Amino acid sequence: MKKISFIGSYDKIDLILYVAKILVAMDKKVLVVDSTINQKAKYIVPVIKPTKAYVTEFEKIDVAVGFHDFEEIRDFLGVMPTADLPYDMILLDIDSYESLRRFGINNDWKNYFVTGFDLYTQKRGLEILSGLTEVLNLTKVIFSRTASREDDDYLNYLALGYKIVWSEEIVYFPYEVGDFVVIAENQKVSKIKFRKLSTQYKEALIYIAEQILEQDEYAKMKKTFKQLERGV
Repeated sequence: MKKISFIGSYDKIDLILYVAKILVAMDKKVLVVDSTINQKAKYIVPVIKPTKAYVTEFEKIDVAVGFHDFEEIRDFLGVMPTADLPYDMILLDIDSYESLRRFGINNDWKNYFVTGFDLYTQKRGLEILSGLTEVLNLTKVIFSRTASREDDDYLNYLALGYKIVWSEEIVYFPYEVGDFVVIAENQKVSKIKFRKLSTQYKEALIYIAEQILEQDEYAKMKKTFKQLERGV
């Protein structure tokens, strides 16, 4: 079972759901956990009878909302405390150090730091990591109109003193209004559709999916994604 965390104050649940949709299309059983303070998934993922904490299926993705740790999810699903959850992939949306600690984020996970280049998002996101006692490896996922070396250098400067090591790889998502319009339209009809997203946005989604999947699955994923684009 692979565990992937998306850490930061940036609004990232849509990104996570779109990556999860690709993984599900690759025949992976996927759980998305929204552990954030605002719990946006509660509002954009349809559910018949929402409760304080629940797991619902959306586009063949299981989405968990309202849980504080894996033990609570196991209890909800009726899984033995010492057993693994019945998923190939778990994608966690996290925006607090408390959740990072409770879910046991460490370097056995694939960990992403999701941010924009605005000062609030960067500083608030780094604040989540301020309680780390051991070094955590992170890959930057940056939403921005431009990919500026100066902006990245400034983020590195802000991160000095934190127990983090940045990957040399950076995933850039273009800040395109059109992409956000498409995602908002998809939310209204409770669908995850890729066709109208910008090429750059889709390429970034594919890149993250490739990092999560095994190398021998890359060719199949490219074919699968073309089918997703066509809505097959």
